[in-house]
Amino acid sequence: MITLRSILFNTAFYVNLIVRMIVLTPIYFLLPRKKAYVIPKNWAISNNWLMEKIVGATFEVEGLENIPEGGYIFAPKHQSFWDTFALLPWLDDPVYILKRELMWIPLFGWYIAKQRMIPVNRGARGKVMLEVLKRARKEMEAGRQLIIYPEGTRRPPGAEPEYKYGIARMYRDLGVPVVPVAMHPGLFWPRRKFLRFPGQFKVRVLPAIPPGLDPDEFYKTLVEVTEKASDELLVETVAANPDLPLPPTAVKRLAELHSAA
Repeated sequence: MITLRSILFNTAFYVNLIVRMIVLTPIYFLLPRKKAYVIPKNWAISNNWLMEKIVGATFEVEGLENIPEGGYIFAPKHQSFWDTFALLPWLDDPVYILKRELMWIPLFGWYIAKQRMIPVNRGARGKVMLEVLKRARKEMEAGRQLIIYPEGTRRPPGAEPEYKYGIARMYRDLGVPVVPVAMHPGLFWPRRKFLRFPGQFKVRVLPAIPPGLDPDEFYKTLVEVTEKASDELLVETVAANPDLPLPPTAVKRLAELHSAA
């Protein structure tokens, strides 16, 4: 049954994307930039609905009161393709720093260019990174929310944290709050896997880390608060979904937490 549901969901997911692009592209490019964001946000809502109705996977968002006004860095755990889009409806005007190759994809690249996403050559240094920072500062001064995945790439649930120090430099240079986010969508939409699993999980938006801390202190705080919440949610999620198959990283981390307790 899980295999059949996964086939149906993956088919519906890509059909939903293609049909919306074909039908709504003229509207998207005629609308002003920020108003046009309603189209990708509604796409995200429709994907969450498909996950619920076909797969049987649902989620709730806690801590929305912790989201500040204006510009800030949104810093979620990154486990799945799901968390690249699913939280868009809760953000006013988000902007991503993304690899420049995505801008070269026909149509998709045009979509993200319209939203003034910030492309970067991941191997770039020096002046190129200064230009990225300049662009990020300009967008945040306009009240936008910069989405940064502190670990840089998707990590399996329960894996040892590998936070990149780059977010500490961005925090120092941009002078804005950072909102950590803990969640485990990777248990239901695993990275590099075809199967999708039913169940229920939480997205926990944590209190914002205020600007002005020493970068090292900020980095330590970000890792500590995010990983503490992540561990708590891992225990809660597995307890609420006892039949959920777990990756080895989650099994290992749960054993460590039970041993420490």
